[in-house]
Amino acid sequence: MKPCIIIPTYNEATNIEPLIERIIKFVPETQILVVDDNSPDGTGSLVSDIAKKNKRVTLLPRENKSGLGVAYIAGFRHVLTDSSLTHIVMMDADQSHDPAYLPAMFNLADEYDVVLGSRYVSGGKTVGWELWRKALSYFGNLYARLVASLPVNDCTGGFNIINISKLRQIDFDKMNVSGYAFIMGLKFLLAQNGATFKEIPITFHNRRGGESKMSSGAIVRYFNEGILAPWKMRFRK
Repeated sequence: MKPCIIIPTYNEATNIEPLIERIIKFVPETQILVVDDNSPDGTGSLVSDIAKKNKRVTLLPRENKSGLGVAYIAGFRHVLTDSSLTHIVMMDADQSHDPAYLPAMFNLADEYDVVLGSRYVSGGKTVGWELWRKALSYFGNLYARLVASLPVNDCTGGFNIINISKLRQIDFDKMNVSGYAFIMGLKFLLAQNGATFKEIPITFHNRRGGESKMSSGAIVRYFNEGILAPWKMRFRK
């Protein structure tokens, strides 16, 4: 197995260096691609300095902030040019996903096309969120799974390992890449292409540092996306 971890960033200077250090601690042979949307806090410059010292770390700079889905697709396109890579890993930059889970997830990736670090299987949980946010996420994921017949419990979770052979079957030009519905839509398309899935329980931590990007406007936008996206998937089927 030869994986590459893709980490989209925007204003994550507080988190990115300790995250990379923990990734290297648990999976030292893994490639790391940071896709930075021209962060004004200097995240890109920090990653560039790290990359000069560690050849396994690469910075993919972008001109402006276009959203999570667009950043991930830019990362996917970059990784897919390397025929030696076998898997991609999706991780949040805010240290909510603990790299300590990666060795166990990698072991399962030999057997399953998609391995998810899941909040919503037995043993999984979320730490540091307000009760309303936990409830919104839990019932939103349940709603999405039932409406779109998704084969996983954590439809919106961003801690995933994907076999690149399955990723190559997806036409990114036809994806709706707005907001966190992107992650849900990606899992839907992978399932449509016959991917096998495995969820393992993780503890999801609220961001360890930096400012939350969950503004009131973002909450409304994500809520609307979460309501509409599963129905779009259902009718697409």
